[in-house]
Amino acid sequence: MASMTGFWAEVLTVWHTAVFGVGVGQVLLALATFILFLLLRRVFTRVVLAALRSITQRTRTSFDDELIAALEQPLQFVFVIIGLYAATQVVSFPDAVAALLTRLVRSLIAFAIFWTLYRCVGPLAFLIDKAFGALGHSTLGDSLKEFVAKLARFVIACVGIVAILEEWHFNVGAVLGGLGLVGMAVALGAQGLIANLFAGVTIFLDDMFARGDWIKGAGVEGTVEEIGFRTTKIRRFDKALTTIPNGKLAGDAVINFSRMTNRRIYWKIGVEYGTSEGQLRQIVNGIKGHILDNDDFEVDPAKVTTLIHVDSFNSSSIDIMLYCFTTTTIWTEWMRVKEDLAFAIKRIVAEAGGSFAFPSTSIYLESLPFGTPELFPTGET
Repeated sequence: MASMTGFWAEVLTVWHTAVFGVGVGQVLLALATFILFLLLRRVFTRVVLAALRSITQRTRTSFDDELIAALEQPLQFVFVIIGLYAATQVVSFPDAVAALLTRLVRSLIAFAIFWTLYRCVGPLAFLIDKAFGALGHSTLGDSLKEFVAKLARFVIACVGIVAILEEWHFNVGAVLGGLGLVGMAVALGAQGLIANLFAGVTIFLDDMFARGDWIKGAGVEGTVEEIGFRTTKIRRFDKALTTIPNGKLAGDAVINFSRMTNRRIYWKIGVEYGTSEGQLRQIVNGIKGHILDNDDFEVDPAKVTTLIHVDSFNSSSIDIMLYCFTTTTIWTEWMRVKEDLAFAIKRIVAEAGGSFAFPSTSIYLESLPFGTPELFPTGET
């Protein structure tokens, strides 16, 4: 009987001090508390977040939908932190363990805060335009806003890491000081990288081009797909992807075709020398009438220059210069307008009784005083 009493006493000792000096009952209670908050998280996701998503889907703007999507995971993670904190409160841990768990909870809180800020940068990007508008600047392009958003995420991530390290009493200042010495050595070998970074900032600030623009620069022509901190990716018209360092683009003359106000048509139309003055005037006036009365062409003298005149006497033709601009800048539409203009000019020249010239050589034969010469004998019979 005494042995059984001793055994039971040992069981009670293990029950009360089995885990870091904490009783098994308290540990089980802590686990139950943590599991309870995990269940509450599931209820919150299926009820509250689902209701919020249903409400935001009925609004006209997509901002609230993006914001709820960005906040969903951090809000779910908050229940994990609260559950962990509540679990530590129902257990009487030794001081060393309690201090460790307190740091862990504080670190998770800091992580949740900066994680939330990091994810909210995207939905709140429209505030960048508001801030610049308040300072008197025009709104920023999508590429510049994306660049600022990337920079903001980078800053938030760095500050969040520092905040978490401070919770664990890391001497961040000493680490940064050491990195400064290393950074000087690295900077000497990474001058090209740094130059490209500053060139990327220059591209954004000067608004040289944006994603989707058709540009030509640094020997490459195509559509801009991505503007990064160091490089810009351009999809050529043969569908090959070209990656160009920003320093090379910023230092080169870049033509942005997407920002044309109008597209030009510049032709030399050659007609035969046999065309009379009246026919020339009829052709020129016919082309002018087609362009001036057509909405496909911009004819406002304050915006563009339109020239349709007999220009020169070429070696094989009388040349009419056609210099005009279309209202569209879209390539496919521009090609259609050019085709319609070519058909119209063909019809106008035919109606005037004229013909198009082409390179030719005229040979003039005169009668010889001794008649037609004999053929050179070849020796054949």
